[in-house]
Amino acid sequence: MTGYLRLLRERWPALAFGFLAVFWGNFGQTFFVGVFSASIQESLGLGAGRYGAVYSLATLASAVTVVWAGSLIDRVSLRRYTTVLCLGLALAGILMWQASGVIVLALGFYCLRLFGQALLPHTGMTTMARCFDDHRGKSLSIAGSGVPVGEIVMPLLGVALIAWLGWQQTFLFIALFMILFALPVMRLLIRIASLHVPQTRDESQAAAPGRARRVMLTDYRYWLALPGLMAPPFIVTGIFIHQDFVIASKGWTPAWFALCFVVYGTVHWLASLASGLLVDRYSAIRLLPFYLLPMALGLLVLSLLSGQWVALLLMILLALTIGSIPPITGSLWPEVYGVENLGTIRSLNMAIMVFATSLSPIVYGYCIDYGVGPGALFLFSALYVLIAAVLISQSYTRGNSQA
Repeated sequence: MTGYLRLLRERWPALAFGFLAVFWGNFGQTFFVGVFSASIQESLGLGAGRYGAVYSLATLASAVTVVWAGSLIDRVSLRRYTTVLCLGLALAGILMWQASGVIVLALGFYCLRLFGQALLPHTGMTTMARCFDDHRGKSLSIAGSGVPVGEIVMPLLGVALIAWLGWQQTFLFIALFMILFALPVMRLLIRIASLHVPQTRDESQAAAPGRARRVMLTDYRYWLALPGLMAPPFIVTGIFIHQDFVIASKGWTPAWFALCFVVYGTVHWLASLASGLLVDRYSAIRLLPFYLLPMALGLLVLSLLSGQWVALLLMILLALTIGSIPPITGSLWPEVYGVENLGTIRSLNMAIMVFATSLSPIVYGYCIDYGVGPGALFLFSALYVLIAAVLISQSYTRGNSQA
């Protein structure tokens, strides 16, 4: 870990920007928003089905928007772009504070998912991938650590704030926090780290986002990799959203599964740090075929075995895959396609991942409603991941770049 310590000493302002962009994006992540679900449904008189539909539609709308909005980072100064995102997340808090019906709630969810789940992490990770070359894997790991740290801290923070202020006033607190604290800090870090314009930026190339998308979308290797890129967000979201079904079918207790979440967050963080070191040593392309294997094994264990220990092993194996995603996929795109249009390329992939997270609750929900048991459901999920792993191993290879 000496490499991390040396990097932190030398480049701490840039790394702090990346980490905080990802960490504050957790205000829009499902694991934080889910803390408010019961309070929102009770306050607005919404059933679980209608509430879930509003949330899914808002997530889908944000996935469509992020294709355009995420590409703007290639053409707008980072200070201005970050300012808009912080104000957008503050707007989300204000909308949630004032939500008294479905329409305002949907707009609040849309802004939370767009500016929180999608664009702030996109900004942090894109900036790290652009500004670091030799240490790209480690920088992406440090920035990506904002998610597992958030998984450990943010739900507890949400519960405490709701108990203290109430759910709507909590969102007002978030809005004020983003305006009065987060925004000035982010602008200060941009200035200290001189992150205004990436050194590798090529304005003539960055002005053509459509061309960058065409290069990627006409590359057959991308389509071989796509099922594997979609698998982790699709499956993890499906399991976590329908965790009551999993817990009941396996005979676990909610308290035990909640404890396993703490282990999940810890392993997620450690896996991200370890993957960053491996990426810098071997490259993302060489590691790509392997990162799905822990998830496939975890799903096989879940489908075939029972016992309290299965929950713990499942969460560890899922965390190994999820934790390796930021450094591996974050480094993959600049390795293959370069950095000039990195925001455009990342935004399209971010949109696809967000779409996957909105689709899996519906797919898993229908399977459960039609009587598909956990053994069959998670066995098919494991087979999908294994097939995706084979396809992704045949996609990008060293020495075959279109950058």
